[in-house]
Amino acid sequence: MKKNLKLKAARAELDLSQEELAHRAGVSRQTINMIERGDYNPTLNLCVSICRVLGKTLDEIFWDE
Repeated sequence: MKKNLKLKAARAELDLSQEELAHRAGVSRQTINMIERGDYNPTLNLCVSICRVLGKTLDEIFWDE
């Protein structure tokens, strides 16, 4: 898996720390960190939760172009 720079950029746009995003999405900071590093493949439900917090679509954050 490769790094998810889109997630990191979207989080930075909202000035959210990994901890803040994790809290709002209902997961641990380590989970967000692993997704950004490409070390964890999140479930669809988690992807949707993260996108809702960030105000983005699944395509914008999790789809490779």
